[in-house]
Amino acid sequence: MVYKNKVDGKIPINFIYRTAKKLRKVSQYLLFNVAAYLVISLIEFYLAKIGHSQTLRADALNNLSGIVSAVLLLTGNFIARDINDDDVMGQPLPDDLQNNGQKLQLIRFHYETIYTMITGLVMMAISINVVYSGFKGLFQEDIKAIPQPITLVGAGIAMLIMLLVWWFNKTSGLKLQNAALVAASKDSFSDALTSLGTMIAIGGALLFRVTWLDGVSSIIVGLFILFAGVKIFRDSSLNLADYFDPQAEAQFKMAIEKIPQVNGVEEINAHYSGNIVTLDVTISVEAHMEVQDSFWLCEKIEAQMRHQFGIVDTDVIVVPA
Repeated sequence: MVYKNKVDGKIPINFIYRTAKKLRKVSQYLLFNVAAYLVISLIEFYLAKIGHSQTLRADALNNLSGIVSAVLLLTGNFIARDINDDDVMGQPLPDDLQNNGQKLQLIRFHYETIYTMITGLVMMAISINVVYSGFKGLFQEDIKAIPQPITLVGAGIAMLIMLLVWWFNKTSGLKLQNAALVAASKDSFSDALTSLGTMIAIGGALLFRVTWLDGVSSIIVGLFILFAGVKIFRDSSLNLADYFDPQAEAQFKMAIEKIPQVNGVEEINAHYSGNIVTLDVTISVEAHMEVQDSFWLCEKIEAQMRHQFGIVDTDVIVVPA
């Protein structure tokens, strides 16, 4: 005989509301990101134009991708936290919100991942423009020029602001346990390093009076943006394709197998719903275990996985050993 049990028979609605509340705070932090990136981009674009620096322009485009990224994440975040709406993209929710409806509500949290993936595509498109402009500057003599000293100041300002954004995103992401903010902190730290590289490239061009160094540096910045965009797109795609880290699943399995009444874990599959993790597991128990005992065992497993790993929902299938 096969039993399928869930604790309380439903996903805890209070957890969903807490998650939506966290997403509202995340939106506030993302607005700060938009403002910071906008200020940096405007400063760099202006100084790149008057200072004749392709590298600074490339760094400005890199930071422009940060604006696009934050706006897209804000949009996905808004959709994800709107849990009181009665439909998902025009599709009505089931009347039984305590069971099927709550499951469908988790779909909303995927939008954060979808818009993150779109961000990766935007970054790749921007990188192509940057690399093309860099090569164009190398082969067209009328574009070659030594940057003006003012561009060095612009790169320095950008680096300092990006370090502030990195610290803000990192502390906020860890506090709220939000993967989007943690990822944004890595992106902003990379942007700070890019601005540092821009400073070094401009400084080298000024010091050695080399006209081609600015173009080469802009190509390097473009390739860096391309690498970051591909990585974001890859990670988001794996998330949407229901890929989960096998090492993490092995930890879940080990924790469940330590429970005395569990003979073994026959199958285990973890899933992402945005930043929320859900789990499907099949366990084997003694063939003559009472139905009531199997129910309480499933309840114990769900409570432990939620407490130990923060897994919001665990579906347990019980089969006889």
